[in-house]
Amino acid sequence: MKLVYFAWVRERIGKSDEEISVPDNVSDVAGLLDWLAGKGDGYAAALAQRQVIRVAINHAHVTHDTPLPADGEIALFPPMTGG
Repeated sequence: MKLVYFAWVRERIGKSDEEISVPDNVSDVAGLLDWLAGKGDGYAAALAQRQVIRVAINHAHVTHDTPLPADGEIALFPPMTGG
């Protein structure tokens, strides 16, 4: 599956996107965020407050308890702010 990172999530991780294969025990968005946070310091910094991370699967916003698709695009981004 493809992961796409936006704004300060991208800055802390140090890349805009990547292709990954998740372990079989990672079945939902929350599990994905937990697993990613263990991949290194940049991931841990970006996902330190997982509850504020917004997620979209194939361009549709989802909650953290949403099951992961077998394939597709998952976007991670911080909360939107007005301006």
